[in-house]
Amino acid sequence: MFVLELTYTAPLDAVDALLPDHVAWLERQYERGCFLASGRKDPRDGGVILAVAESPARIEEVVAGDPFLVGGVCTYRITEFVATKTAPELARHRQTPD
Repeated sequence: MFVLELTYTAPLDAVDALLPDHVAWLERQYERGCFLASGRKDPRDGGVILAVAESPARIEEVVAGDPFLVGGVCTYRITEFVATKTAPELARHRQTPD
């Protein structure tokens, strides 16, 4: 499982100009089963996405398609973790440590 932390690198008006495309991209990732949750940080200086994928390389490919990143208005910090405990709704994403 991955935590994707976005940090805005441009003024909010530049971020907002790309927001419709970013939301469409998010929706595609939800449809593909890659994203589990997402939202803005408070204060609004970026966002957080909880994601699943078969490898860090795959997550990097997904992130590379974000219109926010393509448009140069954010950076990403990608953190992989082993989800050994989850809410019942996320049970299928539980992992066993190596």
